Amino acid sequence: MAGWLAGRLPSDWFTGPVELTADRDEVLVVGELPALDPVPVEDAERTAAERGRIARFRESTREERIGIAREVEERWGRAVAWGARLGSTREVFTTLSVPTMTRLRQPERLVLDTLVDAGVARSRSEALAWCVALVGEHTEEWLGQLRQALTEVERVRAAGPGAGPGAAAEGA
Repeated sequence: MAGWLAGRLPSDWFTGPVELTADRDEVLVVGELPALDPVPVEDAERTAAERGRIARFRESTREERIGIAREVEERWGRAVAWGARLGSTREVFTTLSVPTMTRLRQPERLVLDTLVDAGVARSRSEALAWCVALVGEHTEEWLGQLRQALTEVERVRAAGPGAGPGAAAEGA
């Protein structure tokens, strides 16, 4: 998908390769926009200028991004979300909010209810999302290593017996 997008995306959109994040449901495509010229000196002014440039990119590329997203959905069966980075500002445009079934025992539900009662979250669903984000922040290095290991497992699995060119004919 990364190679296909590298060839499919207009060359003037981003300054380099896009950052791709994919799960079973969605692909997030985030690219770096060309730098501001001139760069505002004040932090607040620079942040406002970065947000403005990202908003302009979002509006001016909307129709073409929708078309590319439809192609990705047809090809890989996943929804596409877009985002852009500029300087220290990163914004992600509409992403999916996918329901996830989970079974929790009373102690775990009490944790979620405490977060709701304390006003940290508006619902159990939001509290659970907050907990997952917090765990992700504090274990990012470990999760990165785990993702790398899974990528290697997929590579080895694809090279294994029955994965060659005649594999489809043998299974038929």
